Amino acid sequence: MRKFLLLWPVFWALSTLSALADARMNVLVDVLKLHEAAEILSEEGIAQTQDLNDEMLNGQGGAGWALQVSRIYEPALMVELVRAELEQELKGAELEEVISFYASEKGTQIVELENAARRAIQDKDVEAAARGRFISSEGQDDPRLMLIEEYVKSGDMITRNVTSALNSNYQFLRGMVDGNAIEMTEEEMLKDAAGDIEESSRDTSEWLHGFLLLAYHPLTDDDLRTYIAFAKTPAGQALNRALFNGFGKAYEDISYALGRTVALNMTAKEL
Repeated sequence: MRKFLLLWPVFWALSTLSALADARMNVLVDVLKLHEAAEILSEEGIAQTQDLNDEMLNGQGGAGWALQVSRIYEPALMVELVRAELEQELKGAELEEVISFYASEKGTQIVELENAARRAIQDKDVEAAARGRFISSEGQDDPRLMLIEEYVKSGDMITRNVTSALNSNYQFLRGMVDGNAIEMTEEEMLKDAAGDIEESSRDTSEWLHGFLLLAYHPLTDDDLRTYIAFAKTPAGQALNRALFNGFGKAYEDISYALGRTVALNMTAKEL
């Protein structure tokens, strides 16, 4: 009993620290507006699955397909995976630094601008205009584009996005194979998923730069420089890794589930 009484304060202290860390992570998730971002990405993904229905199910997916897709793109699952990565990457002073930045007026504005632009760019006309803005500015020594490029490079965003896309392509094919809709070897899946790396990189660059030019248009150059400076700090770099890793894993899970679901619908129709 004596040993138990001596250990109890330690267990209590550890429990208190854990609860505090969890509470601070809740604050981070809130200031980053991750639930809102996940909702936007879910809507975007569900809209894009119409192409899968048209191309692979002859447009015959119906209500069952729609229900399956909505479950696959459950926003809460995305938030859960991203949060797990945030917990791994951000602790102590760095966690507080990120919370402080995004809880500020400017940090809040940046998150709101990013989410608004992500929703807007789902419109194909808006996306075309955003890409066009980048293409017309490329190679022109445009001061704003130079700042955007500095931000993109600070987070190695082209490579990270392309890698995430390739991993998602692979997982979709793996889902199709596991669902017995197609037959492919591991080597064939990897080759097919990779596709044309140079073309993928160019397409990603156009989309990303266009998106960021659109999102940060209301910011002054000084605002953007302040944001870039934060992004280059150890805390900013840790946040960037966590977001890419978390959303990357979410999209891999989604892609595999979509592949399996397409396969099941295809084989069910054959029966």
